[in-house]
Amino acid sequence: MNAAAIILAAGAGTRMKSRKPKVAHEILGKPLVRWVVDAAHAAGLERVVAVVGHCRDQVEPLLVDAETVVQEEQLGTAHAVNMTRDAVLGKADSVVVLTGDSPLVTPETIAKLVSLREGRGAGVVVLTMIADDPTGYGRIVRDQDGQVAAIVEQKDCTPEQAAITECNSGFYCFDTELLFDALGEVSTDNAQGEYYLTDVLAIARSKGREVLGLVAEDGAECLGVNSRRQLAEATRLLQARINARHMDAGVTLWDPASTFIGPDVQIEQDVEILPQSYLLGSTKVATGCVIGPNSRLTDTCVGANCVIDETVAKEAVIDEDVECGPRAYLRPATHMCKGSKAGTHVEIKKSTIGEGSKVPHLSYIGDCTMGSGVNIGAGSITCNYDGKAKWPTVIEDDVFVGSDTMMVAPVTLGRHCLVAAGSVVTKDASPESLVLGRARQVEKEGWNEGK
Repeated sequence: MNAAAIILAAGAGTRMKSRKPKVAHEILGKPLVRWVVDAAHAAGLERVVAVVGHCRDQVEPLLVDAETVVQEEQLGTAHAVNMTRDAVLGKADSVVVLTGDSPLVTPETIAKLVSLREGRGAGVVVLTMIADDPTGYGRIVRDQDGQVAAIVEQKDCTPEQAAITECNSGFYCFDTELLFDALGEVSTDNAQGEYYLTDVLAIARSKGREVLGLVAEDGAECLGVNSRRQLAEATRLLQARINARHMDAGVTLWDPASTFIGPDVQIEQDVEILPQSYLLGSTKVATGCVIGPNSRLTDTCVGANCVIDETVAKEAVIDEDVECGPRAYLRPATHMCKGSKAGTHVEIKKSTIGEGSKVPHLSYIGDCTMGSGVNIGAGSITCNYDGKAKWPTVIEDDVFVGSDTMMVAPVTLGRHCLVAAGSVVTKDASPESLVLGRARQVEKEGWNEGK
């Protein structure tokens, strides 16, 4: 396969009612245009060129693995494709044109378009769909041989053409040389006064080249996102597609409708995911885990046989046999070592919790390196911020920290020391010592009598 992809991503998307460009809106944590770029790469198209324009400063950072060209004025789809001439012509035999707002297109369908065009030597292959309601779509007009004679836009349709239910998806595979030759002949003689890419089809036929239509097996692949409602519909369809794949691979979802899994998440067999759970980004979950309910994991790696209950974790590493939650918060650079615990209402940030160590409840641990076998009593805090800088706390193996202890960093608690409840620790503690950092209790008898 010697094919390239052109992705049209220059439009404003005014129906989204947003300051953000349409193609930058996300589904399951992934921008619309990234779904399309990734599908093109997965189909084997190494060269991907995206046409950008509106708010390109927000779009271009999403296209690090694609070449970009700028369409300063949006003068139509043919004009947009022509902007890629120098980037594509002479560098691929076939070129697939996709739209950056169509996240449901699959690599398999893209590959079929290329295979059909190259196998038949056709000038163009159009991906088509059968629509229950074709309103707003360009209609596919076929000739007596079944080839595509024309694509007629809604505003240019006759009554007979408007009744056609086979519609244009906006996805094509062209012979590259034919495409760029034909673009020079496209005019603006239409209701919109724009350069239509669909006009290339009639030009190809006039040159004696075949124009074929490939009907999509699943018309949902052709769904474009032009509004918030369509964004929600595409989310529902992609959610169902991804969830089905994981269930088929041996993952249990208690309620697929309330489980949201990103496209790049990896889950091993025999994982259970409870309702209202979100697994996003590059999250990985090993076998035997129970995730949820009400958990949200983003770019987090979870080892085998963990229980992650009502937990929010971002950019965290959780080793095997760890228990988190309910209502735990693991912030970036948290490492929960084997058999450790972050319990109820516990927040951990940029810290290592050593093997078998426990932070059971109502505590904050930040910028801390904790050894193995440590127990942190309820209501304890590493006071890591002095108003200007963050400071580290080191807690060595087998330390017992009593409840309501403030560890004022920088500070080190030596191995096997015991910190009495209610202490404020401001100095390093020696190994195997008893640390009391609290005021002496004073009692005034009868102080409140008669008041």
